[in-house]
Amino acid sequence: MGGYGSGRRWGSCKDLTTDHKKLDVLWMKREGFLVAGKQGSLHWSCNGEEIGWIKYVCASDHLRLIYRVRKNGYGEDWQDIKLTVPLVFSHCRFGGTRPYFICPNQNCNRRVQHLYGSYPYFLCRHCLDLAYPVQREKDYDRAARRAEKIRERVGYEFGILDGPVFFKPKGMHQKTFDRLQIEETYYRETSLRGMVADFDLNLDNRFR
Repeated sequence: MGGYGSGRRWGSCKDLTTDHKKLDVLWMKREGFLVAGKQGSLHWSCNGEEIGWIKYVCASDHLRLIYRVRKNGYGEDWQDIKLTVPLVFSHCRFGGTRPYFICPNQNCNRRVQHLYGSYPYFLCRHCLDLAYPVQREKDYDRAARRAEKIRERVGYEFGILDGPVFFKPKGMHQKTFDRLQIEETYYRETSLRGMVADFDLNLDNRFR
């Protein structure tokens, strides 16, 4: 990251949200962290190994983050960061409140659920120019995922190459099954046609 609030691009390819440590304000509320005077630490792990942590102090209208970073990993000097993230609470329709972070980039100030860590601050995905993983999917990948969800719902194993859905699961209305069967056929065939075109594959008729 070039500087506070600047985005980062590598050609036309954006970093993904999953490439960065994430703060989730709703998760913090559910865990009881968003209470004035509350303080503690947040930890990130991967495959059971801790990969990062920060301290936090909560006030009624902001969250104070205290952590250390170094720009390019090993060999760089550590930098102490104290970042104030404003908090706002909106009233829910049926009672209670919903918290939001306000992006600490003064040129942004978006109300967001997530902040992402990228040297040296935690900012919203818009400021960091991050993409969701699903945005990297091709059309046929998205169609395959939808077909597989339907196959799971009707009790079939994953894998659109296993052929069409034939048998209605016990307890499902015939009308519902007929609708799902039509949708699965559409998404499966859309995905297969996309893969054939993209990879120059040859599939025999039993997969169509």
